[in-house]
Amino acid sequence: MEKTVLDVPAAPTAPALRLRPWRPADVAALVEACQDPVLRRWTSHSVGNAEDGLRWIRSQQRGWEAGDRFAFAVVEDRPGSARGELVGHAVLKDAAPGRESAEVGYWTAAHARGRGVAPRALEALTAWAFDTYGAPGGAAGLQRLELLHQEGNVASCRVAHKSGYGLDRVLPAEPPAFPHDGHVHVRHKALAPA
Repeated sequence: MEKTVLDVPAAPTAPALRLRPWRPADVAALVEACQDPVLRRWTSHSVGNAEDGLRWIRSQQRGWEAGDRFAFAVVEDRPGSARGELVGHAVLKDAAPGRESAEVGYWTAAHARGRGVAPRALEALTAWAFDTYGAPGGAAGLQRLELLHQEGNVASCRVAHKSGYGLDRVLPAEPPAFPHDGHVHVRHKALAPA
């Protein structure tokens, strides 16, 4: 699939966002963001240095090439900051033409939390996923997006609800890969008016 860029307009209290595919030039910002203990607690990837960061970015690029994982660096332009400052990550997983469900995920860099980055990026990703993979008129195609997070991640739960992803069920822990219970939030494709 051709790589996509999603633009999110500025809001009254927040600068514009751009969701674009990850690139090697993002390594330093990625490594810096991944030093945050909160991010490390809630994400499954480990990026401790530039080599890890480049490996992770190459993995995201392979997802685009394979057409099964669409990872976006979330950047913003803020007055007084570097143009295109990394503020987060958003990803669509397991989407394919004709498939009815897929999964979304995201994280926000510590310096950008509390500014509405995650809900705005998630909304842009959700709209793009349904527009790209959802068939018109309820035919086969993407109809359901799932968002998973650990039960104790209250911030992710808030983002899910703000973004129209209702709590569907609790997943029991499956150690060692998933040591804690988790939440599955779901958003369905809105049906076009008749």
